[in-house]
Amino acid sequence: MPMKRYAILASAILLTCIAAGVFYKSSSIVKRVYHTQSAKAEVKELADSGSLHDGDIIFQTSLSSQSKAIQVATHSPYSHCGIIYKDANQYYVFEAVQPVKRTPLASWIARGKGEHFVIKRLKNADTILTPRVKRLMLTEGKKMTGKNYDSEFNWNDDRIYCSELIWKVYKRSTGLEIGKVEHLRDFDLSNNLVMNKLMERYGNKLPMDEPVISPASIFNSPLLDLVAQN
Repeated sequence: MPMKRYAILASAILLTCIAAGVFYKSSSIVKRVYHTQSAKAEVKELADSGSLHDGDIIFQTSLSSQSKAIQVATHSPYSHCGIIYKDANQYYVFEAVQPVKRTPLASWIARGKGEHFVIKRLKNADTILTPRVKRLMLTEGKKMTGKNYDSEFNWNDDRIYCSELIWKVYKRSTGLEIGKVEHLRDFDLSNNLVMNKLMERYGNKLPMDEPVISPASIFNSPLLDLVAQN
């Protein structure tokens, strides 16, 4: 092939690749904007209907690399959770990611698989979650804010994972234990996906007796009532 024709063909291929890349990136941005707008509409509808209260617990299926392993080990679709609260007319989710922080509720919903979520509320919340208790919850939350995410699921406060944050905030402010604290050995570790993830984290020394609170355990707590879901 003559060099001139080769150069033209190569340029055409390069331009096509660049165009495809730009289109893919633009398409991804459009999708993110769409999901965020959709989630904002969902939050507005929930707020207008009075379905959101401080202290509500929200669950979703995370798209993180460890999400599937958590789902399999706990026999639950829900792998991430956080606490809802309102500040200056905007709703947030207090969550343990990297680092522990608050995230606008709409952004939190948009980030989950299929934007699906479930919101649950403490039974007799109107009686138990008094203004004083809510202030205590915020105080306990602030102590954890900025801490690193705990990918090894240790029970100390050095680092924090999502369901641990919820359990400890509620325990320390209300005295209630939302969900049953189990041990690593209590989960279904038979699946290769789960074992590979554990080996990746711990090597051959699995902490089978480490206390663990899972999103599934909190979700199934008899102390909670279903409020809303999508």
